[in-house]
Amino acid sequence: MQDLLSKLEAIHFRFVEVGKMITDPDIISDMDRYVKLNKEYRDLEEVDNTYKAYKNILDNLKSSKEMLEVETDPEMREMAKMEINELEQKKPELEEEIKILLIPKDPEDDKNAILELRAGTGGDEACIFVEDVFRMYTMYFKEMGWNYEIANSSEASGKGYKEISMSIEGAGIYGMLKFESGVHRVQRVPETESQGRVHTSAITVAVLPEAEEVDFELDMNDVRKDTFRASGAGGQHINKTESAIRLTHIPTGVVVECQDGRSQHKNLEKAISVLRSRLYQAELDRVHQERAAQRKTLVSTGDRSAKIRTYNYPQGRITDHRINKTMYNLGAFMNGDIQEMIDALKMAENAEKMKGELN
Repeated sequence: MQDLLSKLEAIHFRFVEVGKMITDPDIISDMDRYVKLNKEYRDLEEVDNTYKAYKNILDNLKSSKEMLEVETDPEMREMAKMEINELEQKKPELEEEIKILLIPKDPEDDKNAILELRAGTGGDEACIFVEDVFRMYTMYFKEMGWNYEIANSSEASGKGYKEISMSIEGAGIYGMLKFESGVHRVQRVPETESQGRVHTSAITVAVLPEAEEVDFELDMNDVRKDTFRASGAGGQHINKTESAIRLTHIPTGVVVECQDGRSQHKNLEKAISVLRSRLYQAELDRVHQERAAQRKTLVSTGDRSAKIRTYNYPQGRITDHRINKTMYNLGAFMNGDIQEMIDALKMAENAEKMKGELN
């Protein structure tokens, strides 16, 4: 408990210090520093509020116990006992909350995200499932009040998409979606299957934190830009002009295409954002692999070739293989009701981090 208090007191002093700094005219004039300190202040505020509540419980417990030692009036003694009992119940709950708040946050968690869906094994059925999962996510985004914009899409010859990518804006998006990266497997009877046999198909989902210029400096001298006419849906205009953009990062060979907007300038902006984010993610993956060598992680972002989830339509179930969690509400899940699964994954990661902190 003393160790916990020491950590909280140190955070409280830093919170007060940062609060003074963000009112300093010299710091306000340095926009990069001001933005970083403002973010730190917001991050520390919740911990500081919890620290004050915890300290209040400890102080009240101490005074109630002291009253019980000296008080002779039966009614006052009973009141003190009731307060001690109530505070003793609240104290462990708040301690658990504090332990979770003290877990080091992933600095990428508050960023916007780029979501990429690609058909894998299963042919036409995989393309249809890309569209189903795309719909699932967009319904979830609507529920969360997040905005999304499609950057690139490639339609299948029949139904669905070979791939589709989009940018999502809102509060704490990457931290909420990062566990979705990996292979999503679907087991169901395809529309084209006349014998009623269950087929297994798969798609890959990649969630990238949207990198800002301050996160990753992209040297445009290393990038080759090509323009071409967009293909697929979009009406006559989209096929008449060379509005589509293809960027190739020469040192790494990473290629990004963006063709869903009518404006070449808008497509270029989106393509640069996606390219920067992919290169930033590659650097993050390298760092994560180094960390994983020290401590194997269960649910964190990692190997995107790993099968993470199965959607079984005949049984109406979804199973996340990383935490062995199965839910039997497939219909609601595919309509965007995915928060319970995301919360379970976040809890598993927090438990893992807490274990790591103790070891």
